[in-house]
Amino acid sequence: MDYLARTKHHYKPSKGWMNDPNGLVYFDGYYHAFYQYAPDHETPFVEPMTWGHVRTKDFITWEELPVALRPEHSYEDQGCWSGTAIVKDDVLYLFYASVTARNGKKHRHQSVSVAYSKDGINFTKYENNPVIEDYPADGSEDFRDPAVFFDNGRYYCVMASGQPEIKKARLLLYESEDLLSWKYKGIMYELDNANVTECPAVVRYRDKFLVAMSVLTPDDHYFTVACGDFKNGVFTPDFDYNFDRGPDQYAGQAFMDKNGRSIIFSWVPGWSYNGFAEKSLGCLSLPRELTVRDGKVCAYPVKEVQHLLCDSDPAVTVTDDGFTIARAKGDVVHKGEVRDIKMLRDEYILEVFVNGGEVNYTVVL
Repeated sequence: MDYLARTKHHYKPSKGWMNDPNGLVYFDGYYHAFYQYAPDHETPFVEPMTWGHVRTKDFITWEELPVALRPEHSYEDQGCWSGTAIVKDDVLYLFYASVTARNGKKHRHQSVSVAYSKDGINFTKYENNPVIEDYPADGSEDFRDPAVFFDNGRYYCVMASGQPEIKKARLLLYESEDLLSWKYKGIMYELDNANVTECPAVVRYRDKFLVAMSVLTPDDHYFTVACGDFKNGVFTPDFDYNFDRGPDQYAGQAFMDKNGRSIIFSWVPGWSYNGFAEKSLGCLSLPRELTVRDGKVCAYPVKEVQHLLCDSDPAVTVTDDGFTIARAKGDVVHKGEVRDIKMLRDEYILEVFVNGGEVNYTVVL
């Protein structure tokens, strides 16, 4: 398998390391995707993280743009880490975790900062950064990945955090009228038997809300999307569902596009492939539209890329009770009814979509 090959349908930067998708947004005629980026190295944390930047009009042809955010100030000298984007009054705002050293490099202090742009390419850091300086008592030193959204006349910022000592993973909520002054409101959502959350995103779906998040447990991690109500600063799920079984993806982020679709991208292939090949394997997944059916959050490629899908692949063997995917790190086995199966191979990446998106698999072959 040629792990140095350029993917054709999954955006991959021309050089360097990439991980989490950030700041997914529709602005000024383009879909913009930002991502965690080390432009001069093929492994992470050798240089402080920046925000890479790419845009598209059709999810097929991608235009690589200059780095959008890079460390420039003392409050972010360890990097501009993950976050989200929002548009207000025809201005694009990027919210990111600004990370600095505290007590040397043994501890990284995480705060929230903002940058803005009128053209979607050139960004200015807010002069009074960081806009959220420290974590509240409900959180911990793991306090990052701001997810900003608008609802009922207010802006909200959801922070990924938790308290590992009591095994509580949490989403913490802040409120603002202007995107710049933030007030802590409390615990928006909490998960038991977990350490911290990562990479949250909140989007409206009809009269409900979808909350996507990655969750770190004492022994592992998983990705889930919960569907429910957001009232009085609290998210109450009707159910949650893990449509993306991986195993070679992480850090899914969702956003609402110009047509009201809830679309999600994830980072392929995830942390376990750091150093697997001579160069970074990192790329964006296909864009997938989120829908809710029969108590499940489903994700299926957006219509713009559906013509790329096919019915079979040499790596996939359908069985009487499911199918098996052959991959370098060990076969992936799916057990369950397969009413429909579609897939896309793109060099060393294979994405498989089962029963209209009820289950997805993303693998490095």
